Amino acid sequence: MEFCAATNNANKLKEIKRILEKMGHTVKSSKELGIFIEPEETGSTFEENAIIKAKEIAKVSNIATIADDSGISVNALNGAPGVYSARYSGDTCDDEANNDKLLNAILGKENSERICKFTSAVCLYLPNGKNLTVHGECFGTVSEKRCGVNGFGYDSIFIPDYVGVTKDTFRDNVEQRTYAELADNEKDAISHRGAALRELEIQLSDFLIN
Repeated sequence: MEFCAATNNANKLKEIKRILEKMGHTVKSSKELGIFIEPEETGSTFEENAIIKAKEIAKVSNIATIADDSGISVNALNGAPGVYSARYSGDTCDDEANNDKLLNAILGKENSERICKFTSAVCLYLPNGKNLTVHGECFGTVSEKRCGVNGFGYDSIFIPDYVGVTKDTFRDNVEQRTYAELADNEKDAISHRGAALRELEIQLSDFLIN
């Protein structure tokens, strides 16, 4: 199936394409389809923002459109930054500023207070208005410092509880590696976005038929 990925985040697009193409799908970015609008994320939940983005881009792309909204929620911060993860340190912030703010916010905290999770809500929106939203989570802890260069966003400070072995199996993350220290296949097998897209694949046939 061909999808339009409703994101202007090059790293997120790369990850979505990598996962979906391994499932046999084709993914085009909104920019590849000549779409340059960026819907305002006014929702109060990951699901609401994913629906907003997918709906607006589907109207223009006229093909099945996928949008992801995701973020990290930390126990010690009562679930923050959560839905505001991308703009945690301000509307004009970047990954480095967001990471700095989060690391400073939990400086000196015990491991039990560093427990957190990544959440992804993925919405598939068809041009006729029919839509489906799925969710994925990955649990772990916030590290004390940045480690790794392979990721983006909060990847260099998130230590997942597990790492992938194959697309269907995983093991304990005994090395305490961050998302950013994992190979693509190790991350995709256990990541929040990978989990959401696998759930989408499971539900896709019934969704299209019914």
